[in-house]
Amino acid sequence: MPTPPRASLAQIIDAGREIVEVSGPAGLTMQAVAERVGVRAPSLYKKVADRDALLRAVAGATLDDLSARLESTGDDLAALARVYRAFAHEHPEAFRLMSAVPMPVEVLRRSADPLLRACTRIVGEADALDAARFAVAWVTGFLQMELAGAFRLGGDVDGAFEYGVRRLAVSLRS
Repeated sequence: MPTPPRASLAQIIDAGREIVEVSGPAGLTMQAVAERVGVRAPSLYKKVADRDALLRAVAGATLDDLSARLESTGDDLAALARVYRAFAHEHPEAFRLMSAVPMPVEVLRRSADPLLRACTRIVGEADALDAARFAVAWVTGFLQMELAGAFRLGGDVDGAFEYGVRRLAVSLRS
């Protein structure tokens, strides 16, 4: 009798990320992941404790992906905001999931480092964390509304985003 196939944790997480983008977090079930990686659902529990752990792993992998992109962008606030927005458009469901699932502090710190460096450059070290929180709150709020289709009054949403990024940088400098 042949040995049944085994899925690695990386394969499980990748399958989870694909499922989230197609079906949203509600569609991320152990059964759906098992079918995607070609194993029976009970075998997943050898790698992932439960669905909550799977959600955390998918959100963490998404945040790691975003962090790598931000890290390679440098410390320009506007460039970071644009990369963040592009990522949200590429992975809208996973982007929403990142905010909904609590992440370990070390994962959050790694993802925040590029923004903290950019804000330190603008406002100095003493105010960098507050400035970073302000910036990420505005950009994330804009993106949540944009992805939800909340900007329905017409106008140029891309232009509005650029306007907001410029105003954000000006407000931090003053």
